[in-house]
Amino acid sequence: MTFQLSALEWGAGPKVLEVFLEPTCPFSVKTLRKIPDLLQLAGQDRLTVRVRLQSQPWHMFSGVIVRAILAASSLDEGRDAALAVMTAVADHREEFEFTDHCRGPNMDATPADIVRRIEVYSGVPLTEAFVRPEVTAAVKWHARYGRQNGIHVSPTFMVDGLIDPAFSSGDSVDEWGAKLFPVKD
Repeated sequence: MTFQLSALEWGAGPKVLEVFLEPTCPFSVKTLRKIPDLLQLAGQDRLTVRVRLQSQPWHMFSGVIVRAILAASSLDEGRDAALAVMTAVADHREEFEFTDHCRGPNMDATPADIVRRIEVYSGVPLTEAFVRPEVTAAVKWHARYGRQNGIHVSPTFMVDGLIDPAFSSGDSVDEWGAKLFPVKD
């Protein structure tokens, strides 16, 4: 049996939107929730959306959660399992974050507690895949890819290989669509 991580990619169009997300960042959560509507608006044959994970140290369990998402992508359900983990973390964001990034109930939580919490909320069994060396390689790839492209914060949007600061998590899906596919006169 081969071990393979699924790409966190939806759609199959020539226009490529890469979104760099930190799973517990409230602005990344807003972005994540808009992706299905954007794909529906644009058409999956016109747009490819790739989620890149951007771990940030001020979100204290960021590395553990990023690793859990990538571990989920290695399961039979692949990207759908990864999406279930991302959605579960988004739906219960405060249970994976620290108060003011440095205090609160999660001060007593261990990484194993966080993984178990994700498994309960997502229904995705992560424990075995979480420790695979291939997941370590994927975590390093996401970090390296972000650094090579000058990504420092989340969410960051990259269109066809170029960072586009015109995009914001506060934009509507229609605004994103107009930026991706401007109407030509």
